[in-house]
Amino acid sequence: MSPTSNTPAYGQGDATYQAAGGLEGITALVDRFYQRMDTLPEARILRAMHSDDLTSSRQKLTWFLSGWTGGPKLYAEHVGAISIPVAHAHLPADESSVQAWLTCMDLALQDLNYPDDFRHYMIQQLSRPAESIRLMCKFHADKNANGS
Repeated sequence: MSPTSNTPAYGQGDATYQAAGGLEGITALVDRFYQRMDTLPEARILRAMHSDDLTSSRQKLTWFLSGWTGGPKLYAEHVGAISIPVAHAHLPADESSVQAWLTCMDLALQDLNYPDDFRHYMIQQLSRPAESIRLMCKFHADKNANGS
């Protein structure tokens, strides 16, 4: 905590989860994220990586973000442990799809009027697993192309 505030910094304990509005806020964020993914032209490639029915994707992202933000570890409770890059390795993720994902999330955060400092924190933090996914997908694609 900073000396001038009793509010924990994002990333400490459940501060990020609370700043997101708990499970209700994360659910709204995920819903808005997928609405953006469905409507943004630059997200078409990203949308094509998902099934027509987004029910499972919405649930899994909500569960994941709950634990990732310091709240209840719902993904682990319902699905088990996950390696985000490995779980996405089969996808054709590249720089443009990573940027589309981050853009959809950033716009969803803006749409829901989260404070700028929270929005910037979230995008900065989400950029890390997004880049790990891109690298894993590239590795997987290169491995398959070389017949390994």
